[in-house]
Amino acid sequence: MTNIDKVLYTGKTRTTGGRDGFSRSADGQLDIKLSPPGSNRPGTNPEQLFAAGWSACFIGAMGKAAVARQVQLPPDVSVDAEVDLGATAGAYFLQARLTINLPGIEPELARSIVEDAHQTCPYSKATRGNIHVDLVIA
Repeated sequence: MTNIDKVLYTGKTRTTGGRDGFSRSADGQLDIKLSPPGSNRPGTNPEQLFAAGWSACFIGAMGKAAVARQVQLPPDVSVDAEVDLGATAGAYFLQARLTINLPGIEPELARSIVEDAHQTCPYSKATRGNIHVDLVIA
């Protein structure tokens, strides 16, 4: 486990009611209704929130990897994140797929940027060795 020397930011939320509840950030910028995955009820779910956070962070990590190579990410870079909630032997688990679109970047360079980003992205670090993750370059 790595101890943080300097905290750069702390996201603070309060959730009530679990998957059928509400989540609100301390600053009020996030105020959402939660609903169970696949229920088709109004609201989002933790898997969608995790996918959104991871994909946003991953794009930032790719930006740093691109700068290190003295290239610029295209303005239409995107990451489609899919986070699956599943069960094995009666226990719940997550798995994920990140589909990365780096238009105009040569495949070998794109792969290098993606691999570096996966090593530095805090979400990727948090999941490494804990869940199955597929990285796909579109």
